Amino acid sequence: MRRMSATDLAVRPAGAADAVAVIELVGRVFHEYGFVWHPATEVADLLAFDRHYQAPRGAFFVVSREGSIVGSVGVERTADGAAELHRLYLDPDLRGRGLGRALVLAVLEWCRVHGIGRLTLWSDTRFARAHLLYERMGFERIGERELPEDPNRTREYGFARAVAGAAANP
Repeated sequence: MRRMSATDLAVRPAGAADAVAVIELVGRVFHEYGFVWHPATEVADLLAFDRHYQAPRGAFFVVSREGSIVGSVGVERTADGAAELHRLYLDPDLRGRGLGRALVLAVLEWCRVHGIGRLTLWSDTRFARAHLLYERMGFERIGERELPEDPNRTREYGFARAVAGAAANP
């Protein structure tokens, strides 16, 4: 059997029909980190996929391997005219192979096309590897927050960067 390479895994746009598989991916990552997993609380946006990620409000991208979703990222416009990156997750065996970068690049391109000049995100402080990726891609840490009602005792770092070449809001 041929071993799959990163080139066999491509980023593609996702829709509401992919939400269940993305929720399963997030659940696998939560399990890996020993987090409490309550989908209704943790991924409410995915349970209302079209409200958050249907154009022109936002977009969602996934990576599939042999019919299973193994990577994800979403982007959603914010009230201030910027956008926020959500749900960057990869199965552990795919990290460090350029797929996280490819997913973030898909979001940056979506922002450019839609005239969004600033992209922000919040990431659990325990996702150190993701933070390195964000910093290598030009994001700067902009703050820290606690989510006191969260059963995982989540603290998050905020990151932001400009989106180069963003067109004027088409």
